[in-house]
Amino acid sequence: MAKRLPDVRLGLAVAAARATTFGLRKTGRGGGTAAPGLVADFLDPDLLGKVSRRLDRGVVVVAGTNGKTTTSRMIADIFTADGSRVVHNRSGSNLLRGIAAAFAGQTSILGRPKGNIGVVETDEAAFPAIVRRLQPSVILLNNLFRDQLDRYGELDAIASRWSTALADLPESTTVVVNADDPTLAEITRGTPARRVTFGLNETRYRLDRLPHASDSAVCRRCGADLEYSALYSSHLGNWRCPNCTAARPPLDVVGSSIQLNGVDDLEMSIAFPGDLSERFRTGVPGLYNAYNTLAAAAVADVFGVSTGALREALAGFRSAFGRIERITLEGRLLTLALVKNPVGFNEVLRMLTGSGERLSEPTMIVINDRFADGRDVSWLWDVEFEMLSGGSVPLAAAGIRGADMANRLHYAGVESARITALGAEPGPAIDAFVASLPENGRGYILATYTAMLDLRANLAARGAVEQFWEQ
Repeated sequence: MAKRLPDVRLGLAVAAARATTFGLRKTGRGGGTAAPGLVADFLDPDLLGKVSRRLDRGVVVVAGTNGKTTTSRMIADIFTADGSRVVHNRSGSNLLRGIAAAFAGQTSILGRPKGNIGVVETDEAAFPAIVRRLQPSVILLNNLFRDQLDRYGELDAIASRWSTALADLPESTTVVVNADDPTLAEITRGTPARRVTFGLNETRYRLDRLPHASDSAVCRRCGADLEYSALYSSHLGNWRCPNCTAARPPLDVVGSSIQLNGVDDLEMSIAFPGDLSERFRTGVPGLYNAYNTLAAAAVADVFGVSTGALREALAGFRSAFGRIERITLEGRLLTLALVKNPVGFNEVLRMLTGSGERLSEPTMIVINDRFADGRDVSWLWDVEFEMLSGGSVPLAAAGIRGADMANRLHYAGVESARITALGAEPGPAIDAFVASLPENGRGYILATYTAMLDLRANLAARGAVEQFWEQ
């Protein structure tokens, strides 16, 4: 068999991307998680396809509104524990340019990827294009919520584009889907690909009503209001339509008996096809991370990952880049949480307040309105900040739209004496917040995407965290 000749165009794209990354980091102008991808894609628009075809075990594409960075990192860690070498856009840069940059950075100039399997997190809007370029062997659809209406449009617009992409999949592809999400269950119903469903069968952590921020409250087939025998988060649960035959499909992978251990971790039982049920601990907290854990476990099962490797990876998993990230600064323990849409914000508040009881630690909320956050901050009125109205724990509002945040807390019933405005600049805001905490005290910082970038850049300069591309 003839040896494959070097692909000069691919090699040039990889070399140029690497040089761009080096230059950006050397000059302190960023992490090189996007611009190198623009360079690589310009020089070789088929870079992603060429590299993905050289990954022996294929590529997993992870999509969803919430949890895709955490879940894709979990999957990558699981594959690593199982002995694979993973090519992954671990920085979370999930547009086409970010994925191209990650692939170029993990490929030799001879076109050989430094791994045998790919794990790719993709932005919701970029999903169809990424699927076309990568031709993944497995697609994970985690959830679909309303997010950044000024950028993505209504949820139905994203669902329609995803549905079109799914309809073109070959039978050899496997779609792993959260069937607790009515929209995802319906748009994957007719796909020619193999479908693997996952969801919860949990008796303890349930909602008694659909939250205001719920998005999929009506049947996609007939338009009738959906009914739930169990509701877990937003519109996720055991759903059915009383007017037609639409209902949550049978689950292949089932999560149950969840134990949430505050802001530390969680435990849950997972039942796999073939009546195999195992108990797992995951090193991240919250019900939303139970869904992320279940999704990662379902993908692992598709690839035949051993139970031992799955257990080891989940137990050792730690969040990064503000996703319940813990740091110590001036003797105070800070917990950072990324909040970017109503559903995610509600779930973080639900975790921090013990499912709506009382907030236990002083909290700073940092809101920006740059492009990556969404210019329109009216979504703050869909967040159930009323959960914070009880108790006496101090709350601080900061960021570009800190005044809007303080106003929202006021209308949520939080006493004015508890609210402090700390301004738009991250450095002074951090200093003031930390100074307000008792020595050896604890505090929570909740921030939107660019606000988290600003905060972590400031903290990295102090040596409190690593830059996100180094993690």
